[in-house]
Amino acid sequence: MKPFRAYFPILSWARSYDRRTLSDDLLAAVIVTIMLIPQSLAYALLAGLPPEAGLYASIAPIILYAVFGTSRALAVGPVAVVSLMTAAAIGTVAEQGSMGYAAAALTLAGLSGAILVVMGVLKLGFLANFLSHP
Repeated sequence: MKPFRAYFPILSWARSYDRRTLSDDLLAAVIVTIMLIPQSLAYALLAGLPPEAGLYASIAPIILYAVFGTSRALAVGPVAVVSLMTAAAIGTVAEQGSMGYAAAALTLAGLSGAILVVMGVLKLGFLANFLSHP
């Protein structure tokens, strides 16, 4: 079971999760949701994608980070710089508003995620110290 805990930190802390922590987490979830909905809609529009894409891009990282993440105080989800860089990267590949544009954005997100997973499995996180956030 120990090797799995390195890749699934939820296995370590889930046993000590109690009602008090759950109520605190639910309150935090409501507050984050109130701020996250309009913010994620705006970031999707900034990237040239439909607004609902912003909701998906903000919900999935939070759920995945709850299972795979190691920090209890880390904000994950879309940000303005990444939205602008996405629009700039795929703007030359397809016309904004087309299905090809959405497919290119999905491909870019998938490739970025795959690279991050490979880096995580290979324990290459130290390389992030040499990169800017974008």
